Amino acid sequence: MQLNPHYAELNESYLFSTIAHKITEYQKAHPDADVIRLGIGDVTLPLAKPVVEALHKAVEEMGHKETFRGYGPEQGYDFLREAIRRYYGDRGVALELGEIFVSDGAKSDLGNLLDLFSVNNTVLVPDPVYPVYVDDNMMAGRTIRYMAANAENNFLPMPDDATDADIVYLCSPNNPTGAAYTKAQLAEWVKWAKAHHAVILYDAAYECFVSEEGCARSIYEVEGAKEVAVEVCSFSKIAGFTGTRCGYTVVPFAIESEGQSLNKMWLRRQTTKFNGVPYIVQRGAEAVFTEEGMKEIQQNLDYYRKNAAVIGAALDEAGVWYCGGKNSPYVWMRCPGGMGSWEFFDWLLDTAHIVGTPGEGFGPCGKGYFRLTAFGDAERTKEAAERLKAALAKL
Repeated sequence: MQLNPHYAELNESYLFSTIAHKITEYQKAHPDADVIRLGIGDVTLPLAKPVVEALHKAVEEMGHKETFRGYGPEQGYDFLREAIRRYYGDRGVALELGEIFVSDGAKSDLGNLLDLFSVNNTVLVPDPVYPVYVDDNMMAGRTIRYMAANAENNFLPMPDDATDADIVYLCSPNNPTGAAYTKAQLAEWVKWAKAHHAVILYDAAYECFVSEEGCARSIYEVEGAKEVAVEVCSFSKIAGFTGTRCGYTVVPFAIESEGQSLNKMWLRRQTTKFNGVPYIVQRGAEAVFTEEGMKEIQQNLDYYRKNAAVIGAALDEAGVWYCGGKNSPYVWMRCPGGMGSWEFFDWLLDTAHIVGTPGEGFGPCGKGYFRLTAFGDAERTKEAAERLKAALAKL
């Protein structure tokens, strides 16, 4: 038996597993510490009432012979795909039903899409970056190139004609930095992809947080993007489905290479390796796009936006540089006093009993930076902001 040798090239543990271990050890040593977690990007508000009602109704249907459903279509039920298509249409993006594939979340599809591409392809990822992009490709043994995201380019790296790659990952609004591309900036990436015969894997998991004029919520707002971009999205952040699990991927009919349609390849892959998302979950996801569902969900998003503003205000008062927090639930701050990311993690946990995410865990360009999340409870976030200001004032 031979094993995949590339797993030995991975870090021994995933970033958030390391953080969880450090928190556990700290709380064992300090059992009375009131730790506030502003680290992992998990939501805290419950599912919207229309979603819960739809889930209950679907569960009831499964208990009656007349309405019971077994295996569903691997690409998703038409009722949900139609709802997703209308969601895009309301923003001026026209999609075909056959271009939409329902999944159990963006993370899965970002890895599974790689089944369609040769391991000989070169991958281009931003640094810092969501670790999954890197680990997925390391597991397969692909060559990975990095493009620096830093304060000089506002953590939004732009294409360079001198850089060649077959697959490029873009995430906007970005995880971890919170930076968001404008439509004009994405147009430059689409132009580059066409010139280099590359495909863009566009992670739009945080599109619902975009509020500033000019920032894109979908790469398909750019003319010609359907020829070069696959868009992956999730119900986790817009609707709190982190524990319910549902997402979707758009694979346009227009993307072709070597005489093959990427859409047909993805359909073939899904019908072979994926049994689809449960009917019950898809009914809940459909309710997200109802008028009542969207109204409550926007209230939830505003709740998180206010949390981000509270964190940003604390950093403003302390005179600490940061980005994000406007089109994103993430605030990306520069570590004070020249501290390293993990050094600041330990200092903040010990001094203020606050947990965040070390920027170094997202790549070398994250050294000296730190991510805070707005997904927490509002009162606890306010408490964390006060603690943060008090701790920074001591430096």
